Amino acid sequence: MKIIDLGNSLGNSKIINSVFKPAGANMESRLRHWLYPPLVTLQDADIQSGQTVLEVGCGPGFFTIPAATLVGDKGHIIAMDVSSSFIKRVSNKVEAANLHNVQVLKRNALDTGLDTASIDTVIIFGVLPFPLLPLNQLLPEMHRVLKPDGTLSVWLWSIPFFVPWSIPRSGLFSFINKQRRVYNYRSFDGELENYYPSI
Repeated sequence: MKIIDLGNSLGNSKIINSVFKPAGANMESRLRHWLYPPLVTLQDADIQSGQTVLEVGCGPGFFTIPAATLVGDKGHIIAMDVSSSFIKRVSNKVEAANLHNVQVLKRNALDTGLDTASIDTVIIFGVLPFPLLPLNQLLPEMHRVLKPDGTLSVWLWSIPFFVPWSIPRSGLFSFINKQRRVYNYRSFDGELENYYPSI
């Protein structure tokens, strides 16, 4: 499988990859599968057959393979991460599963290089809040790549911090609903109606 690498030096950093390595083991643990079944979480994001889905911060691929199953042969998953070690692991999983609807990209989500209005759904699961992904830079890029009626789905750990409110306050997304731990938003231009999601 060909990995598209924009040469982001951050993702090649030994320090960054050494931090991500133990985190990756936890991300794939049996306990996590039991507590947070990936298919259930993806269904809460309303992933549909035939969609093009951008997965920001795919990590070791906990959600990638199940998402590829949901979108089917006519859909497309773009699994993106800045970490070289995660990208390698996801690529190996995709090859082992013989999936042809997954593209693995080593890129910074703040500047994806993807075409404008090319994505049906962006999923950001277990990544926010994260210092390397400031919302004031991340959200405009996600808005750019989403189709006009596209959706942004954010799965948060137990403490949501400021994230659920900050997304609609950007003026780029309106709140749709919350399904368990997944907050769903629609790409938006105009007056916000559903401003404050409830926790």
